[in-house]
Amino acid sequence: MGCSLLCAPTKMKDIHKHFSEIASEYRDLRVLDFEPVLYICRQFDGMPKIQGLDVGCGTGRYDLALFHNLGERLFLHCIDNNEEMLNQLIHYLQEKKVKNFETKCCFARSLPFEDKSLDCVFSFNAIHHLEILDFLSEVSRILRRSSFLFIYTRTPAQNSRNIWGRFFPLFNEKEKRLYEEDEFKNILEEIPALKLKKNVHFIYDRDSGLDRLLKQARGHHYSTFCFYDDDEFEECLIQFEENIKENFQDLSNITWNEENILYCIEKRYDSRDIAFVKRDHN
Repeated sequence: MGCSLLCAPTKMKDIHKHFSEIASEYRDLRVLDFEPVLYICRQFDGMPKIQGLDVGCGTGRYDLALFHNLGERLFLHCIDNNEEMLNQLIHYLQEKKVKNFETKCCFARSLPFEDKSLDCVFSFNAIHHLEILDFLSEVSRILRRSSFLFIYTRTPAQNSRNIWGRFFPLFNEKEKRLYEEDEFKNILEEIPALKLKKNVHFIYDRDSGLDRLLKQARGHHYSTFCFYDDDEFEECLIQFEENIKENFQDLSNITWNEENILYCIEKRYDSRDIAFVKRDHN
């Protein structure tokens, strides 16, 4: 997860504050998955120039990985609605000698880009923060024909099988923003210009020590933890530690599987082409 473009007004202030508070240590709290980045970058083989957009860019972890693989071919627009996260991104990418980027502080429901101006849009671990139909509609507007939207996320079922869903009390009940595959496909059908071309499943072998897991939880590395009351979180954290100790012998080497999904979505036609599509059907 990597952004703060939350859609629910009742939680906007809490989530925004959360990302501001953890911005400086966010990269240390989260894990970067290189496999989906490598898969995405292979789709641009032979393409000399790429105008891209990362929605919910956070502190730039995935952006640096994109630049490492695509190099100067890529110019990347990085948007988030949290200025602290963007400030961290700017410092991080400049420190790594990356120049071909710009940042914008805005919401995903109204993207400040011209029609048909981009070759690709990315969203890494951020889709559950977005007003999804507004976001998809905007993506269909700003993408050029035959360009792609890549959404890297996890489903509720995948979420329930990771170490947090299995052992952290109420984690699955608190996290209601994720979409199952069929649910996402139904939502996507509301935007006729966008077509799901492929969904790719990733399974990772994870390992960690108990101290690291507790640090991540206390740091709210998943925004899901923002939905706990303070006392409730502390009680669940104690229970989580007990659950881990009951289920793993070596607390310095706790292992589990983690799953994610990558949606590869193509922009099929422009809005002006819809009239011709309808005419052909009449």
